Amino acid sequence: MYHPQVGEPLEALDTPSMIVDLALMEENIVRLMQRFREKRVHVRPHLKTVKSPELARLLLAAGAIGGCVAKVSEAEVMAQGGIEDLLITTEVVGKPKLLRLVDLVRQHPRIKVVVDSFAGAQALDQAMSAAQVEVNVLIDLNVGQNRCGVLPGEEALMLARRLSKMSHIHLVGVQGYEGHLQHIHAPLDRVHRCQQAMQALTETAAQLRAKGFPIEIVTTGGTGTAEICANCAGITEVQPGSFVFMDTDYRNALGPAYANALTILSTVISKPTPTRAVVDAGLKSLSIESGMPEPKGMAGIAYQPGGDEHGILTWSMSAASALTPLEIGDRIEFIPSHIDTTINLHDTYYAHRNGRLEAIWPVTARGKVQ
Repeated sequence: MYHPQVGEPLEALDTPSMIVDLALMEENIVRLMQRFREKRVHVRPHLKTVKSPELARLLLAAGAIGGCVAKVSEAEVMAQGGIEDLLITTEVVGKPKLLRLVDLVRQHPRIKVVVDSFAGAQALDQAMSAAQVEVNVLIDLNVGQNRCGVLPGEEALMLARRLSKMSHIHLVGVQGYEGHLQHIHAPLDRVHRCQQAMQALTETAAQLRAKGFPIEIVTTGGTGTAEICANCAGITEVQPGSFVFMDTDYRNALGPAYANALTILSTVISKPTPTRAVVDAGLKSLSIESGMPEPKGMAGIAYQPGGDEHGILTWSMSAASALTPLEIGDRIEFIPSHIDTTINLHDTYYAHRNGRLEAIWPVTARGKVQ
């Protein structure tokens, strides 16, 4: 079996392949880190996007203080790759997960988790106590997404009081993720609603401190809102992830704040009619829950999945005269509509500079959903 090598041109890749323009990716990282350095808010990137310790190390080298992960299994991959300061942003519930978490925290004590219930916290404390291990926790607040999280204010205070009676978990902060606001297109609406969410988060943090709880971390913010969050007094860190590569969904909301640095390289395998072509990238290569991927630099051509292995490109006869004719064997890059789930479909990043492979990274945390 042929394996592409560093130094080869992109033409050496089979398709579909996930390719990264290193110059664009590096520019995205530098731009974001500079913005938050000026705001004096820490960046803890959400690594559920990149799913790669190699890329996590690049983010740390650029100024990130650590990373976020969604699941224990992702934390295992990142910790094994040398990423020590991790926040697991989803509640860890169930004996199998707790046993894995105990082993992980024993080896990597800087790992932190979130809790949003007495039952969940009690089970966590019991698991840690049985193993004689201690772990730092953040209270997860519902700031409007209506997913996980206790309500700000009194409900959070009540949970904090109950946590203070537990022997092997230690409250160090609060998390409030405003995921429902990430893709609002109207900038003023996004700012206003995000400020409301941040008010609930920071006021609760202040109330907890006033009651004697040591709230050191106030963490929030995705790619679509992180800069708004960072302008709110009391926020200590933000959790953007998609900015590294971007996708059409975030681009349509934010404009050209960051470049689309990751694409899926595909090949035209059939052209049944003058206005229809078929490529070798279907549902197993490109996710569509946030809309259709976009053929890069090919305005007037629309993509739709044609099954697991096929994608169908169509264009109008009137537009055909203005388009570069597509032929069998031509290569096309697609910008994903949702970067996280598209990356999860692939085993390997092929990173290039000016069309020549410079790095090949495995997507080590692909499929880590436990």
